[in-house]
Amino acid sequence: MHSISSPAFGGPPIGKTTTQHHHHHHHIFPHATVSGLQMTTTHHHHAITHSLPSDKIEVIKSLEPWVEQSILPFLKPTDESWQPSDFLPNSSQPFDQFATEVRTLRDQSAMLPDDYLVVLIGNMITEEALPTYETVLNNYDGIRDETGASASPWAKWTRGWAAEENRHGDLLHTYLYLSGRVNMRMIERTIQNLIASGTVSVCSQDPETENNPYLGFVYTSFQERATFVSHGNTARLAKEKGDPLLARICGIIASDEKRHEKAYIKIVEKLLEVDTTTTMLAIADMMQKRITMPAYLMNDGYDLSLFSHYSAVAQRLGVYTAADYADVLEFLVRRWRLEKLEGLTSDGQRAQEYVCGLAPRIRKLQERSHERAQKMEQDGVKFSWIFNKKVML
Repeated sequence: MHSISSPAFGGPPIGKTTTQHHHHHHHIFPHATVSGLQMTTTHHHHAITHSLPSDKIEVIKSLEPWVEQSILPFLKPTDESWQPSDFLPNSSQPFDQFATEVRTLRDQSAMLPDDYLVVLIGNMITEEALPTYETVLNNYDGIRDETGASASPWAKWTRGWAAEENRHGDLLHTYLYLSGRVNMRMIERTIQNLIASGTVSVCSQDPETENNPYLGFVYTSFQERATFVSHGNTARLAKEKGDPLLARICGIIASDEKRHEKAYIKIVEKLLEVDTTTTMLAIADMMQKRITMPAYLMNDGYDLSLFSHYSAVAQRLGVYTAADYADVLEFLVRRWRLEKLEGLTSDGQRAQEYVCGLAPRIRKLQERSHERAQKMEQDGVKFSWIFNKKVML
């Protein structure tokens, strides 16, 4: 998973979505801090509403045989799965050999610039907050794991997905620890704070949609695609900087995200088939609210704008940008064939027009947001993760 947020602008209210209270978000920057979110999390913790009518829950439940047949095969059996230790120095070999492998890893990681490390660390911290993401998935009506070991295909998917994702944080965490380049204690503090804070990722402004799987699966489709792009770019940059091991690590994580993306995209495709208007409205609703990824609340105890600073560096390095956000949106519009959807209600048609016309508008706003971001901190920012070295945004 990766932390992003979309360019901030709403559209006309669609169906029952209400976005008037969002218009105080001024950032268009793709990872931008969204002002006011922290205030809303407090009300949102005690005002959880189940927004899904019982007939919609039945739609979700009715898909269980389809999930068993069409979605669970996207998970790889453990016997066929890579493990973090496949990519790391083998600590069980004689110490001299282990030390030689660690030295090689450190020699290569010494080539990585500080700004690249900041992005890699931010990505790793986001992966490490996996307990939060599994909790979020298990809050959706119709798919939650009622027992912790439910035989429901939806629950099996969530547990299997989490089991695969768990390897990502483990691998990046151990690599960074062995590299000797980073302040592990500050990173670990940030992870603990992030998991303790939870997430404002899905419909953070609107507790009415807290438990809605239609919205949730739109969100995960977007997020897995974005993560695939981000890890792919960190892999490419690692190779360019002379660290082939890290390139392999980021590449193998990206390939997992690609598989997960395909599964979530297929779920939304199925929802569009069985409940076209509701799903189209959910897509528009998520795009209006803007996709804000889970690490928004990351906090090391020092930098109050840590997420937006990390995100600004990711934008500058081309790891994840406003253009990527628009690309992901366009990809989903094409993949779900949204322009060709038929049988929509008038609300559904308005939602369709809004979503299909959104990417070009995002691109137009992109340059202005970039200028604004650069003005944020022209002197650069110190990151505790790399011993308070200063990095340009």
